Amino acid sequence: MTGTTPRRTVLAAALAAAAGTAVPASAAAAPAPPTARAAADRPSKGIPSLVDNRSWTTHADWRSGDAAGVRAVPGRRPGLVIARPAGRIDYTDPHTQKTAAWEYATWTSPVHRAAVPATEVIAHWNAHAPAGTWLQVELLGTYSDGTETPAYVLGRWTAGDGDADIRRTSVDGQKDGKSTIYTDTFAVDDAASGLRLASYRLRLTLYRTPDSALTPTVWRLGAMASDVPDRFTVPASTPAYAGELLVPRYSQEIHKGQYPQYDNGGEAWCSPTSSQMIVEYWGRRPSAADLAWVDPSFADPQVCHAARYTYDYQYGGCGNWPFNAAYATTYRNMSAVVTRLQSLNDLERLIRAGIPAITSQSFLKTELTGAGYGTSGHLMTVIGFTADGDVIANDPASPSDPEVRRVYLRREFENIWLRTKRYNASGKVVSGTGGVCYLYWPAHVSAAQRRALASVGVRV
Repeated sequence: MTGTTPRRTVLAAALAAAAGTAVPASAAAAPAPPTARAAADRPSKGIPSLVDNRSWTTHADWRSGDAAGVRAVPGRRPGLVIARPAGRIDYTDPHTQKTAAWEYATWTSPVHRAAVPATEVIAHWNAHAPAGTWLQVELLGTYSDGTETPAYVLGRWTAGDGDADIRRTSVDGQKDGKSTIYTDTFAVDDAASGLRLASYRLRLTLYRTPDSALTPTVWRLGAMASDVPDRFTVPASTPAYAGELLVPRYSQEIHKGQYPQYDNGGEAWCSPTSSQMIVEYWGRRPSAADLAWVDPSFADPQVCHAARYTYDYQYGGCGNWPFNAAYATTYRNMSAVVTRLQSLNDLERLIRAGIPAITSQSFLKTELTGAGYGTSGHLMTVIGFTADGDVIANDPASPSDPEVRRVYLRREFENIWLRTKRYNASGKVVSGTGGVCYLYWPAHVSAAQRRALASVGVRV
């Protein structure tokens, strides 16, 4: 039921080391690990999450910035494609050791000055990449001290997994002494120093088999910049909506041992299982031909499919956040972002508008009543709220599909999701995700859904 957190734990340790202390000052002053209920009864007056979302999606967007070999395509869903390649490179895939030639074209966004000078940045893209094509997203940033980041690779992505494709991958070992890339996340090394990422550009490179007419099509490119303060507890929100969406229920646990080449099998597939639930909620699903590779004796073969096509060959798991969002958009007219939300009231507005959400959290067994497990990182799908304001979640870490629907206490759920610091089972201070959330929706939404997404900072 992991899939996101090993890199978060590393990130927390790096931040602590950079600050020159075993744990951040706020953590050092914290009391011994409280019980889940005691922590829930003592919400802090923490600063609300600080998040800046920027996406490029319109024809005018695609005609801005710097282009080399790409063309903006107008229409109901504007996009960016290869028009005339700007050059050719040889790329050696580190996971297959195969070297192949590729034509490429690039688009670099205008400078975006973040409303929130950031300690972290996570990118997203919505794209179609047929066999024989792929794309790369890079961050070109400027720090608050006026210096510049390297050209950080935030992902090399293809929709496929065949011989004509590269292996989908993050890139390790990227750092400059001020910041580091942790799989899918840019992070300032020493947030306590006051250094922030003040602005950035995103560079998109589209690749295709040489001398072909193939091209990826990109409909959305963007990033979420944030500066979420260190906190063990968050303010309690007041319930504002009761209702439930009918979202398909899939258990990751029934896939234990299946296709262990993808993160050791289904017990680690919380992220793709959650993604598949919402893809199907919106009426999309893989075709019979798409699923022909799956053992016909396996239940819910679409979950196996989602795991394979979200798998990050460098990270060695299916929990790469942008790769899950990109997977959702391989289905007809789907959009997706990775963002952070401020409270359960944000989720209530989305649920009211018919938009379920995938949340990322980590917790001890004692911190989430009724879960029956603890985890260093887990994704689940929020589908509604009870009359008392408690959270209705499709939790893939359930023994069977019918048992996936769970009700979790509001205060407990909100805290384990939004906090940035927590105690692990050994009593050590480690990181939390600070409200990370995947949002998937159809490219063409209702006015109410558009308003709901806008209310949480997401431009449709």
